[in-house]
Amino acid sequence: MAQGDVMAQGNRKRPVGKATSLTIAHLAGVSQPTVSRALRGSPMVNAETRKRIEAIARQLRYSVDRNASSLRTRQTRTLALLIFEDPTPDGSLINPFFHSMLGSITHACAERRYDLLVSFQPRTPDTETDRAYGQKADGIILLGYGDYHDHRIRIESMAADGTCFVRWGQVQEGQPGISIGCDNFRGGYVVTRHLLDRGRRRIAFLGNASSHYPEFFERFRGYQQALLDAGIEFDETRRIDALSTEAAGYEAACELLRRGVRFDAILGASDLIALGAMRALKEHSIEVPTEVSVAGFDDLPAASLASPALTTVMQDTRAAGVELVDTLLRLIRGEPATDRMLPVQLVVRESCGAAERFAAG
Repeated sequence: MAQGDVMAQGNRKRPVGKATSLTIAHLAGVSQPTVSRALRGSPMVNAETRKRIEAIARQLRYSVDRNASSLRTRQTRTLALLIFEDPTPDGSLINPFFHSMLGSITHACAERRYDLLVSFQPRTPDTETDRAYGQKADGIILLGYGDYHDHRIRIESMAADGTCFVRWGQVQEGQPGISIGCDNFRGGYVVTRHLLDRGRRRIAFLGNASSHYPEFFERFRGYQQALLDAGIEFDETRRIDALSTEAAGYEAACELLRRGVRFDAILGASDLIALGAMRALKEHSIEVPTEVSVAGFDDLPAASLASPALTTVMQDTRAAGVELVDTLLRLIRGEPATDRMLPVQLVVRESCGAAERFAAG
């Protein structure tokens, strides 16, 4: 195709003019940094996207200006943190679990002399917004997501676009990008084992247990395995779906009571669910932990302030924030980086009938 013709790629058209990397980005449907990475042969851009970009560059007779390329690829020393909305009663739409992690990420960036650009994001996938942040910062950290099946569309697009990113979430085989998360299976197992050791045998699980919510699903699997190892058959009537809110935990516990199912313990897939369940039990004059033990997952500040204080599984948010930042910086530098699961620890409090400070995880 001659330079004087109109260039068409799909439904995109470009009038006559000198080709630039921005032109190629528009025609290829990717960001300008992705074009730069592809033409440098960066492994961060998948083969299909790189071939498409290279083909357009050849058609436009585009050649890389090495001086300009050097200026464009100079790092901004800025990282972007995208926090996704969560239903909360206070209207903040930020899961309280991420509050402490936000502080850890901010501190880690400051120690490494990086600025942090923080943005609140709706859960709806928005590839144009992701590309915009990919241009403003050297890399992106993702916190929260809601339904994983919807979220996967977003991270697949970011991975195909060559964006440097790392996410907090369940580590799963074959998922795009790099994930840092905790050992949710182990956490679900040890807290259930603790309830069993306290003599509880009819343990209910409150929380969504499907591939749409992989963290909860792994906690549920750990719970199931602990029951199996104790020779107890899992009873599906003792599992109620619930999102990670106190309101959802309250409604799930009320549903459990409406079913007339016998239970002597509740494991909430999050502290918020467990705290909501405790409120429902109190309203129904069921004493915790005398009649029913309750445990959660996350170790939010509210867990230690509850009455009785909530037994829970602690995720180390300080270590998580540091690991997210350092992993992203390795990606930016082109160094090897892999998924990582962080260990968890059981925190035993009065809601299970004991007041020990920590138990081995």
